Amino acid sequence: MLLATDLDGTFLAGDPENRLKLYQLISAHPEIDLVFVTGRGLESVLPLLSDPTIPEPDYIICDVGCTVVHGDSQQAIQPLQGEIDDLWPGEHMVESALASFEGLQRQEVPQERRVSYFCHSDVVCENMRAQVEALSCDILFSAGKYLDILPKDVNKGRTLSRLVEHLGLEPEAVLVAGDTLNDLSMYQHEFKGVCVGESEAALLEATEHQARVFHAGATGCGGILEAFEHFGYLGHAGIDAEIPEYMNSGKSDLVIVYHRLPYEEVIENGELIRRRPKSPNGIIPTLLSFFADGKAGAWVAWSIDDPDLGPFQTHTEVDSGRYEKLVAARVPLSKEDVEIFYKRFSKEAFWPTLHTFWERATFRDDHWQVFLKVNKMFAERTAAEAAENAVVWIHDYNLWMVPAFLREMRPDLTIAFFHHTYFPSADVFNVLPWRREIIGSLLQCDHIGFHIPRQAENFVDVARGVTPLEVTQKMGCAPRFLTYGCAVGLDEMTTEIRVNDRRIGLGAHPVGLDLNRVRNALSDQSVVARMETLREEFMDIRLILSVERLDFTKGIIEKLHAYERMLNEHPELATKVTLLMVCVPAAAGMTIYEELLSQIEQTVGRINGQFAQVGWTPVQFFFRALPFEDLVAYYTMADVMWITPLRDGLNLVAKEYIATQGLTKGSGVLVLSEFAGAAAELRGAILANPHHPQDLADTCYYALAMSRSEARNRLSEAFEIVSRYDIEYWGREFIHAVEQRREGKLKKIVPLGQSAA
Repeated sequence: MLLATDLDGTFLAGDPENRLKLYQLISAHPEIDLVFVTGRGLESVLPLLSDPTIPEPDYIICDVGCTVVHGDSQQAIQPLQGEIDDLWPGEHMVESALASFEGLQRQEVPQERRVSYFCHSDVVCENMRAQVEALSCDILFSAGKYLDILPKDVNKGRTLSRLVEHLGLEPEAVLVAGDTLNDLSMYQHEFKGVCVGESEAALLEATEHQARVFHAGATGCGGILEAFEHFGYLGHAGIDAEIPEYMNSGKSDLVIVYHRLPYEEVIENGELIRRRPKSPNGIIPTLLSFFADGKAGAWVAWSIDDPDLGPFQTHTEVDSGRYEKLVAARVPLSKEDVEIFYKRFSKEAFWPTLHTFWERATFRDDHWQVFLKVNKMFAERTAAEAAENAVVWIHDYNLWMVPAFLREMRPDLTIAFFHHTYFPSADVFNVLPWRREIIGSLLQCDHIGFHIPRQAENFVDVARGVTPLEVTQKMGCAPRFLTYGCAVGLDEMTTEIRVNDRRIGLGAHPVGLDLNRVRNALSDQSVVARMETLREEFMDIRLILSVERLDFTKGIIEKLHAYERMLNEHPELATKVTLLMVCVPAAAGMTIYEELLSQIEQTVGRINGQFAQVGWTPVQFFFRALPFEDLVAYYTMADVMWITPLRDGLNLVAKEYIATQGLTKGSGVLVLSEFAGAAAELRGAILANPHHPQDLADTCYYALAMSRSEARNRLSEAFEIVSRYDIEYWGREFIHAVEQRREGKLKKIVPLGQSAA
C-alpha cells in the first residue's frame, strides 16, 4: 500500500503513543510506501529527515504539489517534475503581476514554483483572479489567510495522482490523510482517505458524503491508525504486532554505554579470562563508583565474538564484591566489525574531522553501514538492560547513533550523552556526509555534555543548520571558564534548546583528574627511587617535558620546529636544556600514523645532529607507552610541561602535571595550547598558539626564564582548579544534571507497555 499524508496536523500530530505506534508500524512493514504531501517547501521538510524517530518517506510532494522528489536523495522525479516546471511562469512574473494589489504580505518561507502570501479574503478579488489566470496559474486560498499562486492545475492531489500513475499503482492501494481544506484535492482522485480527528470543518463538510473517506475520531497519527483498521490494511495482526524483546524493560536503573569493558579480557592458554585493568584511566573507576551502593546497573560494551573460545557470554560479573548488582552486558562483535567500526572508520573518518583536519578524512558508505549496525546492536543491548524510566549514559562519538535507535525502542528512557572529544564548528562538522543523521540522533538525548562551553555552542550551531531549534536557556561562562582569554573561550553558553516539543539540556563538564591515583604513585617507593635517579641525571639541565599520543592533532612536528627555533634564537640554552618527548604509539593495527612517525624521527635526528654536544642531547625521544608511575616521576622533575596540541577536546596530561607539581610543592610551569579544551579551564597556564611557530618558541622560553615566585603563583592557581574539579566532581555534576532532566520527564512519560507496536 501507499500512505500519502499531510504533515502538520496529521502525520506529525496526535497522541505521542499513537505517533510512536504508527511510526514503528511503517518501519516494520517495508511493503508500506510513505509519501509526505505538504504545503511546506522542500527545505522545510529536510529537518524531518534528520529525525530518526520519523520514518523516512519514499517520496516527497511539497510546495502544495509543485515539487515532487525521491525521499532518500531529494532528487526530482522525472518526467513529473519537468511537466510542472513547464507550467510555471516564474516567481518574478507572478510578483510583478500582483504588485499593484494592496494587503499582500509575502510569506518568508522556503518555496519553489509557487508564490505565497498572507492576506485577508477580500483581497482575493476578480481582478486578481484574472491577472493570475492570464499567467496560466491557479489561486489557492485557505484557512482565511493563506494565498498560494500555483502552476495551472497543479495541487497536492493532482501531483499525487500523477505519482501513483508513474509508479504503476492501483488507486485502491492508496490511503490519503489530511486535516485542512488545503488537503481537499487529495480526496478527489478515487483514493481511500481519512480526515483525522479535529480536521478543519470545511474539509469535513466537503468530504462528508464521500463513501471512500473515513472521518476518524483520534487526532493525527491516531486517526491514521483508525483508518488502517477501518479499511483493513495489513489486518489486525499487522497493527497489534508482538512487542520486540528489547522493548521489554530490564532491571538496571543506570546503564553505562561505553566502548570499553570495565575489566580487561586476555586469552591465556586458549581461554578468555577477565582481570582488573593494570592502569585504568580515571573515568572507568568513577563510572563504576555509581554502582558501589548496590544500585542495579549494567555496563554495555563490545567484546570479540570468537567461536574458538566457545559460546558467547552476553552477561558477566564485573566485581561481585564491590559492585554486587552490576553486570557487564557484552555486545558480540566480529574481529572485522571491530576493525572497521573502531580502528578504521572512527579514526579515519570521524577523528580527523572532529579535530578540524577534514582533509585527512576518508568517508566510505560501506563503513558507515557497519557503524550503523554496531550502534544498533549497542542500542538493542541497552534497551534490553534498562529498567523502566532508567537513565542511560552513552559515551563518545563511536556511539553517535545509539540514541537514534534507542529512543525509538524505549521512549521512556532518559538518555544522556557525553562527548569526550572536541566538537568543531559547523563549517567543519558539516563536511561529514552523515551530519544530518548524526545530529538527528544526538537530538534524541535529554542531556548532552561537552568539556567546555565552546564545544557545546558549536553543537548548537551545527544543530541549527539541520533543524529549526529555539534556545530556551543560556548562562554566563565566567568565572568557571575563561571568556576572552583563549581561542576556545566563550562568555555565554546555551544550556537548553527546544526542538519541536522536546527540551534538551546542554552542559559544559570538563573531565577531572583522579588525584588519589597521583598520590598513590608519589608514595610508591619505586617512583621515589626513579625521582632520585632523574635528579642526578638532570642536575644541571632544565627539563622540558612533552607527553602525547602519536597523532597529527597533537602538533608534535610543530613543537619540534619551535624548539629548533628557540635553540637558534637563544644559543645560551645549549647544554642547559633538554626536551624529553614521550610519544605513545597508536593502537595496534593503526597504520595511518606511520608517515607521521617517520617525520618525527627525521626531525628529532636533524635537531640532535645540528645542536648536540658531547654529553648533551637536545631532544630525547621515547616512542613507547610509559607506566603512569614513571610519568609521575618525570612530572616531578619537569621545569616546563609543554602541551601544545593543534586541537584537543580537553587534555588530561596537563592536569596530571599540575596535580603532581602541586602535591610535591613544585614550581613547574605549564605551557598549554590555547586550542586545548583545558585552556578554557586552567588558569595559571601560559597559553600558546601552536599554529604560530614564533609564539610557540617565545612562550616556551618565557616559561624557562620565569621567576620561581611567579611560577609558584601560577601553579597554585591551576592546582586549586584541578583539586576542586576532580573526576568525582565531574561524575556527580553530570549525573545531577541528567537526574534533573529525568525528574522533569516523569510526569509526562509514555508508559512503556502502552507505547510498543
